[in-house]
Amino acid sequence: MKTLSISGSSRATVGKKSTNALRNEGKVPCCLYGEAKDENGKPVSKAFYVTVESLRKLVYTPDIHVVDLTIDDVTVKAIMKDIQFHPVKDNILHVDFYEVTETKPIVMAVPVKLEGLADGVRAGGKLVQLQRKLKVKAVYSLIPEKLFVDVTTLGLGKSIKVGELSFENLEVVTAKESLLCSVKTTRASQAAAAAAKK
Repeated sequence: MKTLSISGSSRATVGKKSTNALRNEGKVPCCLYGEAKDENGKPVSKAFYVTVESLRKLVYTPDIHVVDLTIDDVTVKAIMKDIQFHPVKDNILHVDFYEVTETKPIVMAVPVKLEGLADGVRAGGKLVQLQRKLKVKAVYSLIPEKLFVDVTTLGLGKSIKVGELSFENLEVVTAKESLLCSVKTTRASQAAAAAAKK
């Protein structure tokens, strides 16, 4: 995974008024969740803020990143867990980060890249990718930037289910019955099949 560095500052107050004031200044309220728990065993979050500009390379990209997140001169490794956008203006309202370690597995959605020219496409079919990302579970350092799937032998009318896939050091947690991709028949492929029978 690629690494980005983002710096933020702690928020002393977390009410609606102070949150709106931050947004008006071009800043984004954030929370960091990690290993810390309260007396009831519930996760404790750290409230902080960052500039909108510092989030651009993390948010507006198809790539996934681990973040060197520095808050008041203390740096931890984290991933972006959740993001909220304004329903109309589409600007960033809030971001949740999750602290990661070298030992605790996390679940992350990783982009999928299909490789090869499918046999079914050679026969005039159309390759359709139904899932752009797959959720995998592993320690963050073992999660790749992309998952590569070879579709060379995929025939006309055939599909690949998530349950058929396996990747080294990763557990795929997307539903096994989900279709990753398929080769659809087209008029061209039907015509070619009919011609072959003559």
